[in-house]
Amino acid sequence: MSGTGERILIPRNFKLLEELEKSEKGLGDMNISLGLVNQDDIFMSNWNGSILGPIGTIHETKLYEVLIHCGEKYPEVPPNVSFVNRINMGCVDQRSGEVNKSKVHVLATWNRNHSLEQVLVGLRQEMASSVNRRLPQPPEGSRY
Repeated sequence: MSGTGERILIPRNFKLLEELEKSEKGLGDMNISLGLVNQDDIFMSNWNGSILGPIGTIHETKLYEVLIHCGEKYPEVPPNVSFVNRINMGCVDQRSGEVNKSKVHVLATWNRNHSLEQVLVGLRQEMASSVNRRLPQPPEGSRY
């Protein structure tokens, strides 16, 4: 191993590759999906995610898109997550769609054993929370 940082990149890419393979095989929570924005991205930095709104909430029957960016220090630090579709939730910046990490349990308590799937599941749980489940929502189809 060299001193050029390759030692750090191998575990990161291995973890991300494992997450990609799990998603591509349809394993895990079927209410969410996950994949790379660009299949040629050898660093696996930019991801698309989808979340099916929880039943019994104002989000029911809606499909929300999110963008996830895994920086160089992932999985030591949590990814950056932004909604593409406009959504009214306490943990989402209403101007940009960016998720406030301190307001989503899985991001606020991040450790290297957490996964991108857990982030999406955590956001879905936030949608179903008593604070967010009935909040008025922007018109369907509107985007940030």
